[in-house]
Amino acid sequence: MEDITKTFSKEELEELDKIIETEGKNPGGLIPLLEKAQGILGYIPISVQKRIAEKTGIPANRIYGVVTFYSFFTMESRARHRIQVCLGTACYVKGGKEIAEKIENDYGIKVGESTEDGRFTYERARCFGACGLAPVMVVDGKVYGKISVENVDEILSQYK
Repeated sequence: MEDITKTFSKEELEELDKIIETEGKNPGGLIPLLEKAQGILGYIPISVQKRIAEKTGIPANRIYGVVTFYSFFTMESRARHRIQVCLGTACYVKGGKEIAEKIENDYGIKVGESTEDGRFTYERARCFGACGLAPVMVVDGKVYGKISVENVDEILSQYK
């Protein structure tokens, strides 16, 4: 397990502890606590989950269960930009698979990985509810619809 004091700054840990102090006392406050923690730290590794458990009394396995259940949370450090390619039925049929393959091949990353330069983290999604725009790619929450393999690089070039 990583040493939390070597991974995060003293200021980040102090801010985390303040959030644990305020949100950790609220019944049902675990998800807002985790959202804020991830906002500060960028991700929620096991070491942070254990710190939250120790300071709140919430069982570590419950925290782990929430972090791994919701796709918003991540236990791995992410790059500056998050690419999500939809592979739901409509997107898959209209070229989502080819878009995913292009990203994997051209950017040298697999699902859940980040580019070596720290620019992109790549994920697949099952549906964004935008089937009429298929195929769909989302970058940092911005939805790009009716994309093609040919315009993936153009879209991603906007994100430095």
